[in-house]
Amino acid sequence: MMSKNITPDDLERVKLLDIVSKKGLKELTIVQLKRLQILVGKKDYSHNKKAHKSKMKLLARINVSIYETEEGREGI
Repeated sequence: MMSKNITPDDLERVKLLDIVSKKGLKELTIVQLKRLQILVGKKDYSHNKKAHKSKMKLLARINVSIYETEEGREGI
């Protein structure tokens, strides 16, 4: 049995997702939100329909959060 190689990106993605699952997207900085968007976007879940659907929902939520954060900052 071959063990799966865990990359630094995998570790970072899991760390950020852990924060989101415990405290929500509002806990992340704009830099962290954009990084999570990239990391989740790169992850291939095409083999698992349910996981892929969750990925697309999460990316949509991240996009909204980024938009709201950036719009809020411009209003200052």
